[in-house]
Amino acid sequence: MSYVTEIPAAAPEDAVSHFLHRLRLETDCADVHHAMTHNQQDFVLLHVVGSPETFARRHLPGALHLPHSLITAERMAQWPADTLFVVYCAGPHCNGADRAALKLARLGLSVKIMPGGITGWEDEGYPFATRENATTL
Repeated sequence: MSYVTEIPAAAPEDAVSHFLHRLRLETDCADVHHAMTHNQQDFVLLHVVGSPETFARRHLPGALHLPHSLITAERMAQWPADTLFVVYCAGPHCNGADRAALKLARLGLSVKIMPGGITGWEDEGYPFATRENATTL
């Protein structure tokens, strides 16, 4: 018996529940890129870490710069209450997206994290935006 099979796999209905729960909380770089490149962007993409200068040098196309420390109810009121926010940070070594997601959820807003962040986006070979189209909130 291997370490893989030492603990039996979950029942299919448990697996459905588990993976559905994860997909309610997360999206990936490929899904975000596909939505953006196929005119299906039905979410607000937030770059939630770093300085305005760092954001201007390299960020995801269409992302808005809103560091998690600046997320407030007043600032978020500019969007309809049913807006879905997708947050990302520098990469798997960064917890800024988790901090932003927690703040947004505590404000009663819908949020998903894009694990991998900039590192994942780069690994997929997707293009970045730069200074000429940087929007900081």
